[in-house]
Amino acid sequence: MKTPMVASRQNWFIRNRMTLLTSAVVLGYAAFIEWFWGWSSILGQWGKVGVLPILLALALLTSTYFLRTWRIYDYFPKETGGHFTALFRVTQIHNLLNIMMPLRTGETSFPVLMRSEFGIPLARGTSALFVMRLFDLHALLAAAGIGLALASPYRALALVIWLVFLLLPVAGFALRRPLIKFAARALPKKAQGLVHELERGLPANAGAFARAWLATVVNWLVKVVVLAWALRLMNVTPLSASFGGALGGELSSVLPVHAPGGVGTYPAGITAGAIAFGAPGQNAALDNLAQASINAHLLIIVSALTGTALALVISKKRH
Repeated sequence: MKTPMVASRQNWFIRNRMTLLTSAVVLGYAAFIEWFWGWSSILGQWGKVGVLPILLALALLTSTYFLRTWRIYDYFPKETGGHFTALFRVTQIHNLLNIMMPLRTGETSFPVLMRSEFGIPLARGTSALFVMRLFDLHALLAAAGIGLALASPYRALALVIWLVFLLLPVAGFALRRPLIKFAARALPKKAQGLVHELERGLPANAGAFARAWLATVVNWLVKVVVLAWALRLMNVTPLSASFGGALGGELSSVLPVHAPGGVGTYPAGITAGAIAFGAPGQNAALDNLAQASINAHLLIIVSALTGTALALVISKKRH
């Protein structure tokens, strides 16, 4: 029979297992970097870049969080109207949890936070998040596709395929009603309420769809360009490799395979993307690319922390 102290200790470990796992992975990753390169060597790249470009990159990355918030604000105008600062806090907490929690488990915080803060049903918040994540993934794949199409020996055919892929969200939105009706007929009566909430999570009309799509494109354009610029400042060449590295890192952040804090997976995505887009394979170049990918990942984490701190300050003042 377990004593109360042992049972309490086990319950504490169960409640905090994800936090403990994340902390262990981050500490292990930090120790590996110190052993393999040394943090002085990693952070030395920023010393060469200079303070002004770093601050500008942080400001631009933080600005994308306001755009993401506006996308949700416009998505739920009745529920969030007049509460932009509260929504900004929710989106920043969700973003930070999404970065730090493994295997996209942080995503579950979004519908929970939206329900507790704005009374939006879980099914509707979940379906809206699913649609927005499809927008995100599509925008990143379309950006990668244009580079691959231009480099293809069959450029005309590749561009046609890319254009068809680019317009897939339009086709999906146009066919939403037949798909919803089919789901309503195919599922049992008990699931009718869920289907209704899923439908409510979709953009309300063509204008809302267009605004959400445009906000997604602008958001990822700014983020990828800033990351590519940062990688270029850290001597990742050629420019196409910097662009590919930025895309690879961000793709790793929206796919299900995501380590706690993105440690390992985000830099690996940058490295893979840069090599796919023409980064040289010599040892010295790969070593520089690996260090630059770690620094780019640190830039993302610092911008997320900056956005969260800003959201807490703004919402506190507003309150």
